[in-house]
Amino acid sequence: MTMRLAGAVFGAIALSSAPAMAEDLVLGASVQLTGPVANTGRYYKDAYQFTIDKINEAGGVKVGDKQYKLALKLYDNQSDVNLSVRQYTQLVSQDKVNLLLGPFASNFALADSAVSEKYQVPMVQGGGASDQIFSRKFKYIFGTLAPASNYFGSTIKMMKELDPAPKSVALLYADDAFDVSVAEGTRPLLEDAGFTVALDERYTSNASDFNSLLSQIKSANVDAVLVAGHETEILNFVRQAKSLAVAPKLYSFTVGVPSEDFRKALGKDADYAFGMSAWLPSADLKDKWFGDAAAFAEAYKAKFGYEPDYHAASGAADVEALVQAVEAAGTLDPKAVRDAIAKLNFDSLYGKIAFAENGQIDLPQTVIQVQEDKVAAVYGAKGFIEQPKYPMPAWNAR
Repeated sequence: MTMRLAGAVFGAIALSSAPAMAEDLVLGASVQLTGPVANTGRYYKDAYQFTIDKINEAGGVKVGDKQYKLALKLYDNQSDVNLSVRQYTQLVSQDKVNLLLGPFASNFALADSAVSEKYQVPMVQGGGASDQIFSRKFKYIFGTLAPASNYFGSTIKMMKELDPAPKSVALLYADDAFDVSVAEGTRPLLEDAGFTVALDERYTSNASDFNSLLSQIKSANVDAVLVAGHETEILNFVRQAKSLAVAPKLYSFTVGVPSEDFRKALGKDADYAFGMSAWLPSADLKDKWFGDAAAFAEAYKAKFGYEPDYHAASGAADVEALVQAVEAAGTLDPKAVRDAIAKLNFDSLYGKIAFAENGQIDLPQTVIQVQEDKVAAVYGAKGFIEQPKYPMPAWNAR
């Protein structure tokens, strides 16, 4: 690739902090800042830089007898997987960054982690949860999202305890790596719990028309609807459910519900929606740099003007994991840092960071629900936290 072409591909979309000095420890990433999933991609850009700035304010990173400042080299992959792979290749082969942070979304992490494995540069990512990412016995990819296959696990446990418990379930999922993993893990959980799966349908990612699926849900008189998809899809689903007067006893979504934007976009129509989150901004989650998760959330919103959700918290934890590993290794050697990441066991604002042998952590999912424009934690590892609003009323009875 000529220098001119490289500039055309990368130069217009590269973002970075101040130019790296000789004593900078540079973290590289490619994130969706434009395109269909940019609204979620921004969590990672903001969380990465926010955490880097916080660590630098505290003195940076101590590596052996040297002190380093963190720097971020960031590209916008424009929500294009192929571009993302090229950018990660650029980061390690030409930009010579020290370590890698991840993109958002499992299909991106699945592809981009092949670059980190090829060049043996560790990547810690909190944007991809698909079981496929961690089933290839790669040594240089680590993830801070819980396995996609168990995303609905806590929701299904809650459903069994609801009164009246739903009997029939519709499972809808997009055709990308994350949502396929969710569906593959959810089917046996529903079967073991004794639910009847009345509808099990895959739809095309970025779909905008759910009228046919909603008509099937209505005609089958389904009690509960579980949807694994992207936030834009979920918004379309809810709006069309209202227009067709489709109101099962319960619906739950893998994304959207924790997000302030979801509630703003739907207004009162967001009420009653269930979701899940591995993270809530609790003061009980203590942290070396921010103090605790509540302090992190407050400072994050003050800086960026919107509330962080688990995407931002996992992104912050990714930076912290790399820093903890470098300091433990006492060197910037990628293999030594990789080995140190595998041995991590520390408390972060996101929760306990300790990777399993496959490179993934497994934090329990708390069931959440939108109640009067606020997110309420309703079901956790010990059962009900507070009573959910159930069953969902008809749209014209709200």
